[in-house]
This record gives sequence, C-alpha cells and structure tokens, in this order.
Amino acid sequence: MSLWFLFLSAFISSTLFPGGSEAVLAYLSSEAEYSLTILILVATLGNTLGAMTSWGVGSLISIKYSTEKLAKEGQQKAVERLQRYGSPVLLLSWLPVIGDPLCLAAGWLRIHWLQSLLFITIGKLLRYIVVVYLAS
Repeated sequence: MSLWFLFLSAFISSTLFPGGSEAVLAYLSSEAEYSLTILILVATLGNTLGAMTSWGVGSLISIKYSTEKLAKEGQQKAVERLQRYGSPVLLLSWLPVIGDPLCLAAGWLRIHWLQSLLFITIGKLLRYIVVVYLAS
C-alpha cells in the first residue's frame, strides 16, 4: 500500500496539482520497510508519468491553440526557455512552480516525446536521490 501511495503522490505532484511526494519519500525511506532503490524508482516512475501526462496535454492543446495565443505569463516563460535551450531544460522539470509548465510547454512545442522523457526522467531521478540522501 505504501508504494502505491508513493506512486500516486509522485504522479499527482508532477501534474498541475500540488502534492508532497518528497515528504512521502522521506518518510518511507526513514521507515526502512523498502529498499531505497525501490523507493526512488517508484517515486521517479510516478513523477515521470505525471510529467509525461502534462506533456501529452500540451501536445493536445497545440492542435487547437498556437503558442502565440498564450494567456499566462508562466506559460510564455516556459515556452521561451524551451525555445531558447531546447529539451535539456527539461532536466529542471522537478522544480516547483516552473517544472509543470515546462512539461506542458514541451508537449505544446512538439518536442519529441523520447527526448522529453529522457530529460524529465533524469531530472526527477536526481531530485529523488537527493531527497533520500538528505532524509537518511
């Protein structure tokens, strides 16, 4: 049950909804019921799938709306960052506030899904490694 809770918390945390997957991961790592590797992989998988869901939503939005019709300043900044630096900027998808719009913008800009998946996964994996290290 705890691993499912971690997965769901990580998934929700990487969409446009707030969540606390870091706290759940830190707690579970301190309990020592599961190996740290399993905890990190479950959190990374959930968080990456949530981010790719945001990427997919962005891809669907791009069918109807061009990037010139962006309404929110945060969306405009995310698109500008991706256009300037390309897919490696998705390494920052774990950051609060800007991470979720980056994933949405990557889909909107039709950045290849495999490139997006690679950089998002690496960024999120490294973040969870740091969380476990600091929690133990």
